[in-house]
Amino acid sequence: MNALTGDPSPMSKGGGFKSLAWLGGALATVVAAVIGAVLAVFLTATMVVVTLMGAALLFTAGMAMRARRMVRAKHTRRAEPGVIEARNVGGHSWVAYGWDRHGR
Repeated sequence: MNALTGDPSPMSKGGGFKSLAWLGGALATVVAAVIGAVLAVFLTATMVVVTLMGAALLFTAGMAMRARRMVRAKHTRRAEPGVIEARNVGGHSWVAYGWDRHGR
């Protein structure tokens, strides 16, 4: 009936519900900020773990390559003069190395 007379009621202006809506909006903003902060911490922790695992992988690969070079260096050392190297290539077949290298 008030709408016909032009006299707005306090409810039509949103009196009680306006403050309740403002409080709900503030609460939703705080909750969203907390969730964002938690996700940021989770992302940071994930990146730290990925970085540490990558560093461990690079360290392990570096140590493996270093060990591989050391093993190859031991095999490439020259044997005593007069001793040749022979390798089995299958069955009773052998290949000899070093017998044709005079003065090298």
